[in-house]
Amino acid sequence: MAQGNDQLSLFDSHCHLNFSDFDNDRIPVLNQAKKAEVSHICIPATKHAEWPSLINESELLSKVGPVNIVTALGLHPWFIAEHNLEHLKVLDRLLQQRPARVVAIGETGLDFFDRNMTSHAKVKQLALFTGQVELACLHQMPLIIHGRKSHDDILKVLRRCKPKRAGIIHAFSGSEQQAGEYLKLGFKLGFGGGITYPRASKTRHLASMLPINSIVLETDAPDMPLNGYQGQRNEPGRVKLVAECLARLRGISFREVAEATSHNCRTLFRI
Repeated sequence: MAQGNDQLSLFDSHCHLNFSDFDNDRIPVLNQAKKAEVSHICIPATKHAEWPSLINESELLSKVGPVNIVTALGLHPWFIAEHNLEHLKVLDRLLQQRPARVVAIGETGLDFFDRNMTSHAKVKQLALFTGQVELACLHQMPLIIHGRKSHDDILKVLRRCKPKRAGIIHAFSGSEQQAGEYLKLGFKLGFGGGITYPRASKTRHLASMLPINSIVLETDAPDMPLNGYQGQRNEPGRVKLVAECLARLRGISFREVAEATSHNCRTLFRI
């Protein structure tokens, strides 16, 4: 899986290529990504039912497709009704087997955006997230974390558990102070299509001024379309447009962005 030459390459650190949106053209999408100089893609799981197929699919796609595929196994807070604490035991057993292309735990996290969320659902989210952070500590793996209206709660768990391999805060849109707290814990911040919207002034400012060694790129395909592509399926090849946008915001070259953010991912995931 190592990138053994000096060829310019991009790493999409968060792409749900396993979703049914890509069932009809997954390999052509990967071919387009390769043309856009994407060398690696990380596919994070959202439900326990995806784990076995993702392990197999990441291996298969890397063999038959032109892009290196790695994956993460986790329980996304959006699907809280489908998760239970027994799934943490299943995840633990899977991670003990050390599947070759499983490089992180995720997509996990907390999502408190729904104001009508019950206290039971919030407690369940916290229990499942904490359990996954504890597994990251146990298995010495990085995390891929989703957070909405919950960064302070996420930080409390991370400070308590202290995962040494840290990870990525996916689609970061928190405050500058929260960004600084994540960086103190060793986390990288993921930026995607959101920074291509001029109205996203706070996130664009953060992307422009945070240390480049703290940033990774992502698409969240098929979701989070870029500016100018609203209403269309997002694709991993468009991570190149995210990189170009970040280069403009920072006033540096596209090559500098590509090399730094890809290096950040490969180092984090030990590829």
